[in-house]
Amino acid sequence: MKIIFAGTPEFAVPSLQKLIDLGHEICAVYTQPDRPAGRGQHLQPPPVKELALAHDIPVLQPLTLKTDDALHTFQNFNADLMVVVAYGMILPQTILDAPRLGCINGHGSLLPRWRGAAPIQRAIIAGDDETGVTIMQIVKKLDAGDMLHKEIYAIKSTDTAASVHDELSKLSAIGLEKVLLQIENGELHAEPQDENLVTYAAKLTKEEAAIDWTQSAEMLVRKIHGLNPWPVAHTIYNGLVMKIWNAEVLNESTNLEAGQTRCTSKTLDVATGDYFLRIHELQMPNGKRMSATAFLAAHDLNSEKLG
Repeated sequence: MKIIFAGTPEFAVPSLQKLIDLGHEICAVYTQPDRPAGRGQHLQPPPVKELALAHDIPVLQPLTLKTDDALHTFQNFNADLMVVVAYGMILPQTILDAPRLGCINGHGSLLPRWRGAAPIQRAIIAGDDETGVTIMQIVKKLDAGDMLHKEIYAIKSTDTAASVHDELSKLSAIGLEKVLLQIENGELHAEPQDENLVTYAAKLTKEEAAIDWTQSAEMLVRKIHGLNPWPVAHTIYNGLVMKIWNAEVLNESTNLEAGQTRCTSKTLDVATGDYFLRIHELQMPNGKRMSATAFLAAHDLNSEKLG
């Protein structure tokens, strides 16, 4: 098939690579403009752009697709299908109508649960047992198109948004391969979403990263894992922001005040609203991520109050 691919971050790279490996004609790749990044704020190309250029695929980075010029450029590719994975731009109806077979999208949740901006993080924070990728038809309403295929991933207690992100990026590629085969064989089955089951994955904010130790240990660990790698859950120690990257719930109730620490030379436990929470990895301002054990080698936190 003659395909236009639209995607931007690392999440979309396995999907584009899969289309290339399958031998489809990728006539163009649409991606977000290069953005400043790093300490020097130098312009950085999106990961999808780097892969496309490595395979001599034309790359377009328009600021909008709503102009007549953008539409004519798109139409001139005469694509059979558009495949979208984490592109980061709303597609106007004129673009959706242009490919002969329409537009499909790989979305990082089991729709209709978690439409919107942060589906992976919200699934972890909410304590979902599973998540996955839904390949769906794109319609103008956000993440509301008919579902074509789902790949399911069981969330582990040790999973973070970063680790689930990496797993779902692979599942997106697997799901797309199956859907493209169904399209080619005329076997595609589209299932409408049940609007009664819709939930929305609100965009993450820095404000929600502050830890309230009076909450349950389970809720706090889900928050810590769901906000890794951004914005990263944090507490206050010695007047400084301590980021917490990884933790686990201890099956041990506590009578200590919420936020009070209990330490050995190797373990850093914090009292919550019910059980102890064990911090595994943390970071202080201007410092590197490190294990709690390494941090305790230089700091005495026993009986400190975090908050």
